[in-house]
Amino acid sequence: MNNHKPFLDRRSFLTQSGRTTLVGLGAFAVGSGLGRSNVESANAAVTTKRPKIAFLGTVVRKHSHAQHFLDRHTLGYSWKGGWQSPRVEVASVFVDQFPDDDLARSRVKRHALQLYPTIEEALTLGGQRLAVDGVVLIGEHGDYPRNEKNQHLYPRYEWFKRIVKVFEDSGRSVPVFNDKHLSTDWDQCVDMVDDSTRLGFPFLAGSSLPVTRRMPAIDMPYDASLRESVCVAYGGVDSYDFHALETAQCMSERRVGGETGVRQVHALRGDNLWQRLEQNDCQLTRKLIVSALTRSHNLPSEGGFPTEVPSFQWLRKTMPETTGYLIQHNDGLKTTILLTGIRDFNYAGMLDDGTLISCQMYLPMPGHGSTTADFFNPLVRHIETMILDGKTPYPVRRTLLTSGMVIGG
Repeated sequence: MNNHKPFLDRRSFLTQSGRTTLVGLGAFAVGSGLGRSNVESANAAVTTKRPKIAFLGTVVRKHSHAQHFLDRHTLGYSWKGGWQSPRVEVASVFVDQFPDDDLARSRVKRHALQLYPTIEEALTLGGQRLAVDGVVLIGEHGDYPRNEKNQHLYPRYEWFKRIVKVFEDSGRSVPVFNDKHLSTDWDQCVDMVDDSTRLGFPFLAGSSLPVTRRMPAIDMPYDASLRESVCVAYGGVDSYDFHALETAQCMSERRVGGETGVRQVHALRGDNLWQRLEQNDCQLTRKLIVSALTRSHNLPSEGGFPTEVPSFQWLRKTMPETTGYLIQHNDGLKTTILLTGIRDFNYAGMLDDGTLISCQMYLPMPGHGSTTADFFNPLVRHIETMILDGKTPYPVRRTLLTSGMVIGG
């Protein structure tokens, strides 16, 4: 049991700025992943030109997250007009489930990978101590139970704690990536971030949306006086809501003063949502919803074009069962997330001076605009860079906050 002061408790729900990183040197040595002179290991096989990673996945089947990440870490990915060979080496693989449509075994055979029966053996390469330079944890998809909120109970937290135990037993730690939100339990989310701070290892988590290509290629101006944010997206709760939250958060956290935390998340669906959004205090929200809609490439159409000009009332009529998250930040910022039937992720924000900032976060899903889900490429790039450089490209506090929003919603 840890006796150190927790990073955050339940009452102080991320009231600190999201700008500071959680990378630092604690009581443990942090492997930088730069090869022989920088990696201290019990296994000499670790000392190669490319850092070695342990790849942990719940299930590897077509279009599962583990398939997307594993293929890019073994075969490479398109980057800046060329093909980028993997900058890390998959030294070990652990997969929890093998359904009839499993691809894990064929991928292991194709790339001459080593499949281990436990997480611990994957991290130690069958030895007694940590023997890799980084860990990639993909706890998404697979046959897992649900809680009373119908959220999938993926074993991200449990696997993370097993990783941490190997770090503790080995006396050193290495960078860790966790796909999507941290957990469905707030205390577990805090514990994960707290562990990374306590042991001093770089910890990256979250969605591919904040780092995918944007159309147009813009960012929220740093220190902007942002009044309100909206994201019009699609999908269901416990899955795509997280992506929508990260889409809005990566923009709004750049506002003046940084992120101050969230005091309320109110989730509504159908008539309850539309009635709330029609109130007088949501006039700007409605305007931003329309602005976000105009960035979409997937508006409902008939004969090749929308039948009406996109408007708030049109959206209500066309997609009556939309789900919305109405979020109040501690500094007064409002964020609204709409989960509609429009198959892309569109952001709009209004500054105090009336400037409108909007874009689409490019997400061409396989079967709907692409065959290979290359929006994962930038995130894989960031994972590699973290392992190579020994520091996170952006703070895990963002994903701690958005994980809490999912739980609150």
